[in-house]
Amino acid sequence: MANILITGASDGLGRALATELARAGHQLIVHGRDPARLAAVADETGAVAIRADLSSLDEVRGLAARAAEHTNRLDVLVNNAGVGFGAPGAGRELSRDGYELRFAVNYLAPYLLTRLLLPVLHRAASARIVNVASVGQRPIELDDLMMEREYDGVEAYRRSKLALIAHTFDLADELAGTGVTANCLHPASLMPTTMVHESRYGTIDSLEQGLQATLRLVADPDLDGVTGRYFNGMRVGRALDQAYDLVFRARLRERTEALLSTRQSS
Repeated sequence: MANILITGASDGLGRALATELARAGHQLIVHGRDPARLAAVADETGAVAIRADLSSLDEVRGLAARAAEHTNRLDVLVNNAGVGFGAPGAGRELSRDGYELRFAVNYLAPYLLTRLLLPVLHRAASARIVNVASVGQRPIELDDLMMEREYDGVEAYRRSKLALIAHTFDLADELAGTGVTANCLHPASLMPTTMVHESRYGTIDSLEQGLQATLRLVADPDLDGVTGRYFNGMRVGRALDQAYDLVFRARLRERTEALLSTRQSS
């Protein structure tokens, strides 16, 4: 029986994952933003529920602190919460900290949450970090992380997912030999979720396909010790080349830490 924290567990893939893992007997902490939907998931799964708006870095810190209060050991962290493409024609949106919304929620939030929960993950004999990314990736312009020059919601989403993948590879290198692994995946394409419906894109894959791919990274014993991989569904894939560029990753990490430090001291 594992202790598992799932972000974005009040809807879509996260909710399906929570339901399946609870059925298997795991102890869950579920995160969501909508109080009613989060309460419903907690009632269905017997999970501890923690509400937080991941567009606020202060609330990300609060989520980490409350999760650490509820468990002295975390076996799996699933960074699933995210913001999609947005409605067609929607303009640039900002987080509560003034950062581009998709970069903030899809990348900065899981980056910070993972950092804060590393001590709790290290207490497990072996632990897994699973970052839900996307096959849709675009190169990042480090001198325009907030996309102030030219904005597009799809482009913003894809850049944020590339950043999350690059961070996953950094984590895997950093945590090598500690018993904590870090992997990321594209669970499935355009599943019938709220964010996909909002974007008005048609659906392609089923929620079940995404669920099975994500479950594998969370619980499959065949993946014990496997780290630093990007999975496309059930298979190992290859992310965009920029995610493997060590110089780019170091510069992204430096910029990220500066953004987090600036917000913490403001």
